[in-house]
Amino acid sequence: MTFAEQAKQVYETNWRSELEASHRNRFVAIEPISRSYYLGDQFIDAALAAKQAWPDRQNFVIRIGRDAAFHLGGGVAN
Repeated sequence: MTFAEQAKQVYETNWRSELEASHRNRFVAIEPISRSYYLGDQFIDAALAAKQAWPDRQNFVIRIGRDAAFHLGGGVAN
């Protein structure tokens, strides 16, 4: 299982219902080993909070209630 898959599984199993009910459209950084999470209004806020708590570990950021943290494009090129 990849790191991203581990983080997403922790989110789905432990935090999704709770966070989508009260923090929709915010960002959450998941540290999958400890199963802890860190919220932020911006991507960088969540990522830095997790990095401060776990400086030697990776974290994975998810936009709460969305399929992706960011949406790129959307227009049609001529």
